Amino acid sequence: MQTLRTPDARFDGLDDFPYPPRYSEVPDGEGGTLRIAWVQDGPETADPILLLHGEPSWSYLYRKMIPVLVGAGHRVVCPDLVGFGRSDKPTRREDHSYARHVEWMRALAFDVLDLQNVTLVGQDWGGLIGLRLAAEHPERFARIVVANTGLPNGEQPMAEVWWRFREAITTVPKLDVGAFVQSGCRRGLSAQARAAYDAPFPDDQYCAGPRAMPGLVPTAPEDPAAPANKAAWAALSASSTPMLVAFSDSDPITGPMAAIFQREMLGAQGIDHPVIREAGHFLQEDAGEELAGHIVEFLRR
Repeated sequence: MQTLRTPDARFDGLDDFPYPPRYSEVPDGEGGTLRIAWVQDGPETADPILLLHGEPSWSYLYRKMIPVLVGAGHRVVCPDLVGFGRSDKPTRREDHSYARHVEWMRALAFDVLDLQNVTLVGQDWGGLIGLRLAAEHPERFARIVVANTGLPNGEQPMAEVWWRFREAITTVPKLDVGAFVQSGCRRGLSAQARAAYDAPFPDDQYCAGPRAMPGLVPTAPEDPAAPANKAAWAALSASSTPMLVAFSDSDPITGPMAAIFQREMLGAQGIDHPVIREAGHFLQEDAGEELAGHIVEFLRR
């Protein structure tokens, strides 16, 4: 597997993201290794909150939430998915598969970091990957927070806006990641924030991950990932692991999933689920401090 590694200088000057990256290698599935980056803050002895980002962002997305969670005494672990952020970037779209992304995060979280008693926070692909981990390794997880995400198995129709996004991000000649993130927010991004989202991708050679991910979402029952997602949904539906459903009010892509999680997940019953107002798909950008506050309250309960 051929990979690229974004030069460190691309991440200089991130004044609002002061967390030094940490790195570990995991098997790439082809006999080699991939370097995965993550940031961490909070007491080493505290139970971990695993923050998983989605497409096409990176751990920078959680910068408004980390101080709130750490301030409440929690330990935060926030990785960059393979192909994103400071993590290694396979150069071919076909190097990316749903199963591989689940395995790469599993290897980091459990084989390398040995995380136990985890609270998962998953948004977008962070939920698609994280919910698989929670379903397949329930002994590792104490709580789950789903935020603007889902677990598609190919039997549900995808929103028209998602199909337009998939077409755009897979075919546009020059990928402007900062613009895509901005389009998923209700509030404006600063010039520094847009530059931070662009930073992992110096040119299109680095963009196989963002371009590949929409095509990995199961949109038909015969999709390779559909059976595993269906099994994961069944396992999570019957699980008593507490689940907080914290969706925004303005996400046309995943918004309908909030009611489904609340209705069908055993662990979501009897919990007061918040709605994050005036926030789009990237609710961590629009209302990160508010979302983190709801998570803190969830953990206190």
